[in-house]
Amino acid sequence: MAAQFGRRLCKGAATTAAAALAVAALSASQAPGATSGDTGRQANAGASTSAPGGAGSSDGATGNSPYYTDLPPLNSPNPSTSPTPTSPSIGTAVSRGAAEAGIPATVLDAYKKAEAELRGSKPGCNLPWQLLAAIGKVESGQARGGDVDAEGNTLHRILGPQLDGNGFALIPDTDGGKYDGNSQYDQAVGPMQFIPSTWAWAGRDGNGDGVKDPNNVYDAALAAGHYLCRNGWDLSVQADVNSAILSYNNSQDYLNLVLSWYEFYRKGTHSVPDGTGTLPSHRSDSSTGSDSGSGSGSNGSTTKPSQSTPKPHGPTPSAPSTTPTLPPTATDSVDHLEDAGTATLTAMAGDAFGKQISTRAETKAGRTVAKVRVRFTIVGDTDATFSGGENTATVVTDSKGVAVAPALQAGEKTGDFTVRAGVVGRTVKGVDYDATVTARAADTLALVNTTALTCTPGAEFADQVEAKATYQGAVADKVAATATLIKSADDTSENDKGPYFKDANGNAVRTLTDLQTDADGRLTLPKLYADDTTGTFLLRITTTGGATLTVELTVAAADPSSSPSPTASPSPSASASASASASPSASASS
Repeated sequence: MAAQFGRRLCKGAATTAAAALAVAALSASQAPGATSGDTGRQANAGASTSAPGGAGSSDGATGNSPYYTDLPPLNSPNPSTSPTPTSPSIGTAVSRGAAEAGIPATVLDAYKKAEAELRGSKPGCNLPWQLLAAIGKVESGQARGGDVDAEGNTLHRILGPQLDGNGFALIPDTDGGKYDGNSQYDQAVGPMQFIPSTWAWAGRDGNGDGVKDPNNVYDAALAAGHYLCRNGWDLSVQADVNSAILSYNNSQDYLNLVLSWYEFYRKGTHSVPDGTGTLPSHRSDSSTGSDSGSGSGSNGSTTKPSQSTPKPHGPTPSAPSTTPTLPPTATDSVDHLEDAGTATLTAMAGDAFGKQISTRAETKAGRTVAKVRVRFTIVGDTDATFSGGENTATVVTDSKGVAVAPALQAGEKTGDFTVRAGVVGRTVKGVDYDATVTARAADTLALVNTTALTCTPGAEFADQVEAKATYQGAVADKVAATATLIKSADDTSENDKGPYFKDANGNAVRTLTDLQTDADGRLTLPKLYADDTTGTFLLRITTTGGATLTVELTVAAADPSSSPSPTASPSPSASASASASASPSASASS
């Protein structure tokens, strides 16, 4: 099950679900073929004739390593039932096994971290983590249902059959048994099933421990992501998605199967505890289905009699002794999490929270624990996210045992929510942090109009009232406001005479609600009209946050010495002046 690398001649290859988008997009131009990799090797690096010891063959086969052929649930795209130019033979139909959208927490975290890393290192690739999840499902059943520790190391080896040339490609050992425990022949290794000769150039360190290990899901997921992002491929383009998957395994059946799971995961998934993921039951090398489940890996040994294959030196994939006894990890010593001095978490809608969450991992005796993965999860009815748009984030504790969550970004939904901190892979006492998103606010309103706001009885005001809102000196956009024509400075009840606005039906209204400042913090009120009452009137504007502005409006008879006009707009010399005054809590100056 090597990650890539040439055509698999899987005996009894099963027909798999073909996502509708794959059938439409795949054309002769994406037909299987060798492409150049990161290091200048062929994409079929693992089976190249230049592999150590002359391993491989001219057709670039990867040893016929099997993969899981279980299909997504019945609402996924139906499998193709007719040959295509790139898949002349369909193979034997396979029944749909039980499947669900839950992905083990640590495995899901590894996929998302790989996506995040590649978003920075190869932004043009546009790698979606769901594609890694689809390949991980087909290759290893999501690391055998999340059979990993908190650091992402597989608890039991996940190995393909030895590539001894007996029903598979002949690839003599290239890693001295370092990864697969076999010093005679190579075997596909780990959650993403890389063969050692390919891992040698494609491997990555995804968990920051300084080691590139195909048996670690963080390392394997990042390596698979970089592998899929070779050759300038843009994975937001379907043709490039097809090419990348075919470079992982040059098989139409494999392409269709991966695309089916990719489409399934794109429709929604969720995290489940490690070790509780659904295990697939059908493989491409056997019509009977599942492996023994003995902990030997997703592929185990082949269906051929064991005596027909050379016995590898060292542990074999099906032997119980291959299960390593792992030493205690830092995570095993954690008894609880403690808050590490997090301040009150409050932000205005649309703003970043000014403080970050700090959590400390401790032993039962109160000692701090470094290198522990802490997962922060946003819980509650909110559209707040961590920077990057995710609602979960995983951070490793530093030398002082402290994990600092990424900055929180408030959405538009106001109210309270919770950020929950827990140890990845352990059920220990965590910490809940309360956070609040408040409505957008302004603390100052200033009148923008520079001319007097005057009108003659029965006419309309020539100018509309404009104000600008700020908060702590910055533009206050999308702030809710109310405008009311009041009786006096001391009586802020609604006036029943004088200037007025009009509603949609043309009726007089003297209070406007649901007003909002624009992106520049400006608030432009609708046109004002005057009834037959003359005098000076007050317009009061208030915003969320307490900013208040009082504007004077003057209604006066036209000056007989001036020419009448339809709007009876007086000259500045004949008009009463309008002025604006702010409440004590807000300045009204420009």
